[in-house]
Amino acid sequence: MSPTPSPGSARPSADELNERIRALWIGPGGHPTLRLTDVQRDEYHRLLAALRDVERGDVVEAA
Repeated sequence: MSPTPSPGSARPSADELNERIRALWIGPGGHPTLRLTDVQRDEYHRLLAALRDVERGDVVEAA
């Protein structure tokens, strides 16, 4: 579940990225996770960067 699209695929939307971010924080039984693993934390930072890129692109397109 990488935020970076493969060649020829569509870029994830802000909603899709937000859903992936939320999913990282949901633990077993639907309870919030208090700590992320190192791998989850890396994925979280990649998703945040991708979300910033999408949001920045949305602002540029609207301007």
